[in-house]
Formats: sequence, structure tokens, C-alpha cells
Amino acid sequence: MLYGQKLSHSIDSLLYQRITDTTGPGAVFMVAKKGKLVYHKALGKANLELDVTMQTDNVFQIGSMTKQFTAVAILMLEEQGKLQVTDPLSRYIPDYPAGDKITIHHLLTHTSGIKDFTAMKSLSTIAQKEMSPEAMVNFFKNEPVDFAPGEKFAYNNSGYVLLGYIIELVSGDSYEKFIQQKIFSTAGMKNSGYASDRKVIRNRAYGYHKKEYGYVNKTVISFSVPFASGSLMSTAGDMLIWQTALNKNVLLNANSTKKLFTNYTLANGKNISYGYGWHLRDINGTPSREHGGSVFGFKSMGVYIPEKDIYVLGLSNCDCISPTEIAREIAGLALKAD
Repeated sequence: MLYGQKLSHSIDSLLYQRITDTTGPGAVFMVAKKGKLVYHKALGKANLELDVTMQTDNVFQIGSMTKQFTAVAILMLEEQGKLQVTDPLSRYIPDYPAGDKITIHHLLTHTSGIKDFTAMKSLSTIAQKEMSPEAMVNFFKNEPVDFAPGEKFAYNNSGYVLLGYIIELVSGDSYEKFIQQKIFSTAGMKNSGYASDRKVIRNRAYGYHKKEYGYVNKTVISFSVPFASGSLMSTAGDMLIWQTALNKNVLLNANSTKKLFTNYTLANGKNISYGYGWHLRDINGTPSREHGGSVFGFKSMGVYIPEKDIYVLGLSNCDCISPTEIAREIAGLALKAD
């Protein structure tokens, strides 16, 4: 108990320094050790118009933390013998430019050299359109590549859109259905799903931007655009269930799980600090697995320390509050308190 009390006091003082406007949008922060909650707090408002206080079970868009689920889905299909990460892209999309040189592994590790669609000026022309996965792929596939496959690491959303499309082609299900049935339902994540602005979602936190004159509702985008690179929603509690499912090999066997957290190398033999859907870093010298997310109106960050089985998560409903450094600092505090 002393561990939790001491840690809670340290985290509280950190959060109250960082998130000073408790009348504005807020965040939920969580720390779990050995799968058990040791800290769980909500700050600020889930809805400004209705003056609704943030709760620890609010549902947030998680942005690029979606990539973890996409990577696990690919390895689930590999375990079923339906694909291999060494397969060339041309096996699934025969007319993809240089598709015989780009592998699924390159897409998973952000080493494909494909143009990131979020950097394309024409993105605004499709941002609010309902796009099929094929139409999304066609949107960027003829762009010049940034480098040869395997030459460099460059964070890339297009690669994960392609992975989502491959999941659909190989499984015969929509990406949304595959993730819902094979991952969320299997793991017991009852409050997670594919994002929607139209569905009535219980306990939804609304997303905001901060302008010089105050807060505004988030910019509307079609979730079919970020797709498998950033379109999922979840809660802190469900993300802990996710982390536990990974630890207990509920979704993947031990060999496949190891692939997620391997430091891969470039063609020149140089290491990159990315596995499949996770950054592989360290907190004060202790190895960590991390990933954040940012999508209009929301930011997220998860840090897992395997050595101590500590999981830290931050979810925010304003892109004016970045949980990235806060979550890393909390992880440092959790390590120190251990």
C-alpha cells in the first residue's frame, strides 16, 4: 500500500503542475503494476458544453496507438498461415509500385520508404470523405518514394493503412470487424471500438483544440482516412486489459509476441528503436515499450516497463495536452518508488 500511496502523491503533484486549467478539457492517467491498478485519475472536463467532469472510464480516440492492434492482427494472420511478414507487398496488391521490393516487415517497422499520406498537401481534399481502404491506398501509391525499402526508419502512416488493407484482403473481414471480433472480444475489451462521430458512444470524451481565444470542438475528419494507422477508441481500463492480454499470450504465442518487441535492423546493419507497432526505448536506462497517438482533438501515450511489469497510460481530450512526456515522467516515478 505504501508503494501506491507514495507514488500517488508524487503523480498528483506532477499532474497539477502540468494540467493547470481544470475547467478545460482534461486527461485520464493510469499506472498498473503486475496487472493491478496502483493509480487511476481523471482531470478536467469530458464535455465543455455540458460541463461534464472527466471520469476514469471515459472513451477516447487513441490515434496512433491503433498501430499496436494492427501489428498484432498481422501476426495473428501469420500464425494462421495466411501471410508471412517476409511477403512482398506485390503478393497482395500486384500493381503496387516497387511492391516486389517492399515487404510486410518494412510496413510494420516504418522502413518502407513509401510517402506518408499525412505529409501530402492534397490530404485536405479527402479528409472528410468516406474512403474505402483501396481508395486510401490509391491516394498515395503513385507518390515518389522517400528512400529504398530497408534503407532508413521514417515514421509512416501509409504503411499501416496498407497493413489494414492487407488484413481485409487476407481475412475476408473488414478491418473494423477483425479487430472487434478477434482482438477486442477475445481480450474482453468491452469499451473499445472503431471510432465514429455518428454512433452514440457511452462515456465518450469529446475532443477539443485550444485557440488563442479559447477552446473549440475538434476538426471533423473521416475515420476511414487514418484507418488502420489511427482510428480506434478505447478507455484506460481496456488498455490495461490489452497490455495484460499481450503479457499472457492471449492473442499471440510467445514467438509472435517476441517479434513485436524486437529491435530490427536496416539494410546497413544499423539498429532501429522500433519493433512492430511499438517504439523500444528506455526510462532512465530501464528498457521500455512505448507508443503515443495524436488525432484531431485527442492525444495518447502508453509506456510499458517489462522488467518491473509497470504500465503507464495517459489519454487526453485536447491536443493542447500532450501526455507523452508526462507518461514517461510518471514511469520514472513508478520505477523510483519501486
